[in-house]
Amino acid sequence: MKILLAGGGGYIGSALVPALLERGYSVTVVDLLWFGNHLPEGVTVFQKDVFHLQETELKEFDEVIFLAGLSNDPMAEYSPSKNFISNAAAPAYLAYLAKRADVKRYIYAGSCSVYGYTVNELYDEESPAVSQYPYGISKLQGEQAAMQLRGNGFSVICFRQGTVSGYSPRMRLDLIVNTMYKTAVQKGEIVVNNPSIWRPILSIEDAVSAYVRAIEASDEISGVFNLASGNYTVGEVADVVKDHIQEKMNRKVKLTIKHLQDFRNYKVSVEKAINVLSFKPRHSVGSIVDHLMLHAEKFRDFDNPAYYNIRVFEALEKDEKR
Repeated sequence: MKILLAGGGGYIGSALVPALLERGYSVTVVDLLWFGNHLPEGVTVFQKDVFHLQETELKEFDEVIFLAGLSNDPMAEYSPSKNFISNAAAPAYLAYLAKRADVKRYIYAGSCSVYGYTVNELYDEESPAVSQYPYGISKLQGEQAAMQLRGNGFSVICFRQGTVSGYSPRMRLDLIVNTMYKTAVQKGEIVVNNPSIWRPILSIEDAVSAYVRAIEASDEISGVFNLASGNYTVGEVADVVKDHIQEKMNRKVKLTIKHLQDFRNYKVSVEKAINVLSFKPRHSVGSIVDHLMLHAEKFRDFDNPAYYNIRVFEALEKDEKR
């Protein structure tokens, strides 16, 4: 099977591509490489924008995965216009091309941010998606556009992902567990802005497993699926990170608890992914911390701007304006 990954050089793609190669798949990546190329040697990589792809270029592929776009709220708020282009128009365009090129399946990396602020309810895929902020709105628009094209031999699977965390060769330290790990190790402190807010946390290892399950699912399967390893309050995440580092690294960690307002609060059910895709989450916040500690020597420079998406994006924007 031949698979095209748009944005495959990013945080998830850099962990997913090796897993796909191990399973014998032929993998091609299209990526602007804002964060460098951390993919295995020998992988075909085209450094180009999704909008520059043509229908004829997709005809050789069996499945197309969209991992591109702007990946978090700070980037979306820094440039709302580019956010809507990258997260709504780009996945719609690529799905349209893929269907015209007779690709069998299109997989879209969405976000649980589409749910916005919920009131202590467990949300499934039929629950209202009511985000009022650029990132959540754009991710829902990309999902809706892709889903609109499903049918007539074209399967569409859209993932609403929890906050992904853990080690990737294209490392990020701007994700909840990764950030807490970083500040605990570097400063001996974890700052919690609001301990009561709920977040679905997705181990990057579970994320890779979910994409494999989607790639290998029956051709007849389409749909929207929540993905999470588990639901946690932010305060609980901090407690787990603190306890693991104190116990396994023998470092004292201080918690600083604030009570600031947050515009995101949601917990999600993953029963649909379990029952339809056979997605079996195996990880937790604790195992994510273990994963980070296992690979700690590979990202020792915590101040490297490449580990923070907004810093790279801001630098690119400034260069563009010169």
